[in-house]
Amino acid sequence: MVDACLVMVDMLTLLAGTVVLRPYVFIFLAAYLVLATWHLGAGRTLVFLPLGYLTAFLAEFSSIHTGFPFGLYYYIPATVDRELWVAGVPFMDSLSYVFLAYASYSLALLCLGEGRRFDLPEPPALHRSWRATLLAAVLMTTLDVVIDPVALRGYRWFLGQIYGYPEAGVYFGIPLANFAGWLLVSLVMVRLLQVLITRLPRGRFWDWGRRDFPGRALLGPLLYLAILAFNLTMTFWIGEPCLGWVGIFIYLPFLTWLVLRLTGK
Repeated sequence: MVDACLVMVDMLTLLAGTVVLRPYVFIFLAAYLVLATWHLGAGRTLVFLPLGYLTAFLAEFSSIHTGFPFGLYYYIPATVDRELWVAGVPFMDSLSYVFLAYASYSLALLCLGEGRRFDLPEPPALHRSWRATLLAAVLMTTLDVVIDPVALRGYRWFLGQIYGYPEAGVYFGIPLANFAGWLLVSLVMVRLLQVLITRLPRGRFWDWGRRDFPGRALLGPLLYLAILAFNLTMTFWIGEPCLGWVGIFIYLPFLTWLVLRLTGK
């Protein structure tokens, strides 16, 4: 009993250290919890949290041991005594996939929805659509195209050097296999979210906190853009203008189209 209590205290201490060390992750996570509750209901939001985390964790655990699906890479346990790690994987890393998946899915719904009608629930058919699945997965993977190169350079900002590759990849040090893996995992996570949305019954727990109000459909996409802006800001802040401008020009055509679509008559 004493040993179990000590283990629990140690885990809680490391979890608190994770929050202190990675506050930006938990700010985005808190935004997910609020926005997804308004959008989907508290039950679906809370169920997706552990399921999405487990999906991402299994993919990362497999990759650091077998190379599938992201390609072979390794984590550097420099902060293992200061933040929570699970079986060789930083807790915050797998946790991040949850809000990335939700934000990407929300943006996909906005792109495929009914123009400027931001306050209406999405048609049920859209939540079952493979078009939404694929677009959200591509958007999530594209976000990683910006995130991973700056994360690889974490030793130059407050992230720290948390991972590396046996051999440098062709895209600013990132192997292309990483992005193929992200697309696969994104497809699985987004489809899982869609199943939770469409298959779980209506009810007090599942729908608690759900709201439809003017502009609600813009909030998830704004979370996506906030994540993008944070990572682009870090990219320029560490003195990588080439990498930063590549990220901007990757998104410029899409964001231009989206603004024109949403502001058009």
